[in-house]
Amino acid sequence: MKEQLAPKPEPTPLAAPPFPSSVTSGQMSWHPQYRSSKFRHVFGKPASKENCYDSVPITRSVHDNHFCAVNPHFIAVVTECAGGGAFLVIPLPQTGKLDPHYPKVCGHRGNVLDIKWNPFNDFEIASCSEDATIKIWDIPKQLLTRNLTACRKELVGHARRVGLLEWHPTAANILFSAGYDYKVMVWNLDTKESVIMCPVKTIDCHQDMILSMSFNTNGSLLATTCKDRKIRILDPRTGTIIQEASYKGHRANKVLFLGNLKKLVSTGTSRWNHRQVALWDQDDLSVPLAEEDLDGSSGVLFPFYDVDTSMLYVVGKGDGNIRYYEVSPEKPHLSYLTEYRSYNPQKGIGVMPKRGLDVSSCEIFRFYKLITTKSLIEPLSMIVPRRSESYQEDIYPPTAGAQPSLTAQEWLSGLNREPVLVSLRPGSELLNPLPPPPERPVSNSVALTLPQPVDQTEKLSPRDGRRLLSLPEEAAPRWVAERRPEEKKTWMANGFDIFEYPPPKTENELLQMFYRQQEEIRRLRELLTQREVRVRQLELEIKNLRMGAERF
Repeated sequence: MKEQLAPKPEPTPLAAPPFPSSVTSGQMSWHPQYRSSKFRHVFGKPASKENCYDSVPITRSVHDNHFCAVNPHFIAVVTECAGGGAFLVIPLPQTGKLDPHYPKVCGHRGNVLDIKWNPFNDFEIASCSEDATIKIWDIPKQLLTRNLTACRKELVGHARRVGLLEWHPTAANILFSAGYDYKVMVWNLDTKESVIMCPVKTIDCHQDMILSMSFNTNGSLLATTCKDRKIRILDPRTGTIIQEASYKGHRANKVLFLGNLKKLVSTGTSRWNHRQVALWDQDDLSVPLAEEDLDGSSGVLFPFYDVDTSMLYVVGKGDGNIRYYEVSPEKPHLSYLTEYRSYNPQKGIGVMPKRGLDVSSCEIFRFYKLITTKSLIEPLSMIVPRRSESYQEDIYPPTAGAQPSLTAQEWLSGLNREPVLVSLRPGSELLNPLPPPPERPVSNSVALTLPQPVDQTEKLSPRDGRRLLSLPEEAAPRWVAERRPEEKKTWMANGFDIFEYPPPKTENELLQMFYRQQEEIRRLRELLTQREVRVRQLELEIKNLRMGAERF
């Protein structure tokens, strides 16, 4: 009887599968069942229906890409378009149902395969297409009223369609592109020519189609994966191969540098066609440091790494789930945390930069899921549960800002610098421990979006929590100071109750008010058109009645 009641050995938890996969089935995983980590209880919080983007015609392309790019002002998504390729640029506050006639950015003759925002200019975006060209677009700050067809620059150099784009992480106006001609091209956009025919460098060491590209933190190394399933680490200036993986047990599809840990993570398939995550030492790609089999699905796995929290997110194309891990320099290098589960599969995904997160709700990462079955873009916030409402310094270290640390010419001459850091604390100033570059980029559009001097203060928007720049009292325009006493004395101004609808204090609030006015103007125009049609109908009826009366 005692033998029957003897406790059975506790099985290995399903949430933390044996790692690495070489551990035999009879052994317990050396993942600790309970880890001490501040990110152990991170959870995913999907946005409510009214805060999603509905009725968005998401592309039906089968290309393995994100199809979405996000910054603190806009969300861009590749869409369907007859007679060429196009993508939508939607202001972040403009949630809800999208107008079916919403203007598109369309200038490519073939389907758009990839889009990327300039990390140092929130109003500049690059797109590549099946027509073998790359286009650089200037997005206006006001709402688009018609299709945008004129690009600022066009890059022509690839012989076949262009499938991947990557901006350099620290140098301004440096763009990398990878095409189906097995070449990676380096473009310098800091020129006056509107059509650039020759890249500054062409890297032609690949023997097949390039599947992904990733830079390390300062942009001195470029990692690529190819259809031959090999991982290569290159010098992005010269194109020489520094390391090449020849390991046969892992067929890599996507690769990603893990910040300053001198490690890479790759996603792909094992010999038995199981989806797999592998961790590599960037100085030795002969054998992976660790491997973990996930499942037997066929969708591509997209890795995303948060340098500030050392968290790795693995998103599957065609899945509704997102797995996340914590990465550490010591063994075990990869520690499974948990998994966000959803019944809505994503076709693509976008990621918000850290400077666009809501720090008041302890948001450490934000995805934008493209759900084609519902024509929906769903924001998904990763939240660290904290009871305190104060700023959490430990989960928001200084992060990369929107200011380049190098000009294009400095980087091409061989100089490397770490990113310029900023603090996410509300009201904080720009952290610039690095020496300032001796010259600024030539492009005016880039210069306009660089951080301003430190006499500005940063505030959180009361609506979405994003950091916004606002002028101090003494730097405010004269008309603002003159208008303030009038606002206190009067209740009505231009037909609005200024206490119910106060004047906008930030750029974001001003844009929201502008969008509301545009919607009201559209509604009134439709109403006016309906009234005009009704007037014409009544005029015809009166005319018919008069003709009938004259007959009698």
